[in-house]
Amino acid sequence: MPDITIQQAQRMVDEWISTVGVRYFSELTNLGILMEEVGEVARIITRKYGEQSFKKSDENVELADELADALFVLICLANQTGVDLTAGLARNLEKKTMRDRDRHRKNSKLQN
Repeated sequence: MPDITIQQAQRMVDEWISTVGVRYFSELTNLGILMEEVGEVARIITRKYGEQSFKKSDENVELADELADALFVLICLANQTGVDLTAGLARNLEKKTMRDRDRHRKNSKLQN
């Protein structure tokens, strides 16, 4: 699959919702679904990188798939609330750059 921009992803999800998904779930429902999906991501990461072991039922789960599930619902929320994620991410990175320009470099916890 070719590279997809955030803007294209928002259009693709909207197209999928209108052709396959019938309609968007409510914002509150999607918020709940997003929390569920993030929980599934957390479960994989705590088992793969943390001390917990995988349960038999979790052995075939894929982090990429679970992250994509969370991203899909996040995009749904952006679409249904009129948020342009491309512009939002650009503004957010600018804010973080201004706020944290020297903070991380000066953080002794991040030094080798």
